[in-house]
Amino acid sequence: MLLAHLVGDYILQWDDLSRWKSERLSGVLVHGLIILGVTLLFSYPFDPAWWPWAVFIAVTHTLIDAVELPIRRRLTGQESGKEALFLFLADQTAHLTIIALALIGSGYLVVPAFGENLAAAPKDYPLLTFLVAYAFLTMPAWILIKFFVYPLMNGTAPDFSRTFGGKYFSMLERGAIATLIIFGQFILIPLVAIPRLVFQWSQASRGQTNRHQPGRERRMVHAAELIASVALAVAIGLGLRRIL
Repeated sequence: MLLAHLVGDYILQWDDLSRWKSERLSGVLVHGLIILGVTLLFSYPFDPAWWPWAVFIAVTHTLIDAVELPIRRRLTGQESGKEALFLFLADQTAHLTIIALALIGSGYLVVPAFGENLAAAPKDYPLLTFLVAYAFLTMPAWILIKFFVYPLMNGTAPDFSRTFGGKYFSMLERGAIATLIIFGQFILIPLVAIPRLVFQWSQASRGQTNRHQPGRERRMVHAAELIASVALAVAIGLGLRRIL
């Protein structure tokens, strides 16, 4: 269900859908249908009879996003970095809580043994662990880094409309770094990270990303994003390496 959440709420929430969902209820409903389809698809191989809980997750996910819609409309372009981060964390906490409640209600999650089960999960389900880790390194990690770096560096909310071609490149970069860590090729990590640093640094210097932000600030934000991205990929790669 964690993998389903990462795929439905991040990977399959493309830029146009994200804007649509933030502006209109119809976008929220389409996103909710995607959550329903992904949750049903991912739960079916384990328990075909679990579909009522999948519907519960999708319906509550849609209701949460619908409640947030007027808040997002009111704050569009006005929220500070702290407000944007708070909304993001509150949204994700609500969705993950609903998933946990569904798992508890259906008997798949026993609260007293949660810590033991969580510690044993990577060894018991290595394939799922790898899938969750690599899924997280794509869109979820990109969004998470944006929400933490922008408030810390310049106090503003992240501007997802200005991706300057670095979004998908950074996803590939994190996946490549984690893979190098898994196979013990630590010396090759700088060769993967340097190209994006040079590319983003040159774009920031030419002022192609944001005309209203001084060049030095842009370069510092991009450097912080790169450091956070590499550190996250290294940490996940080290964790996956221990499973093998």
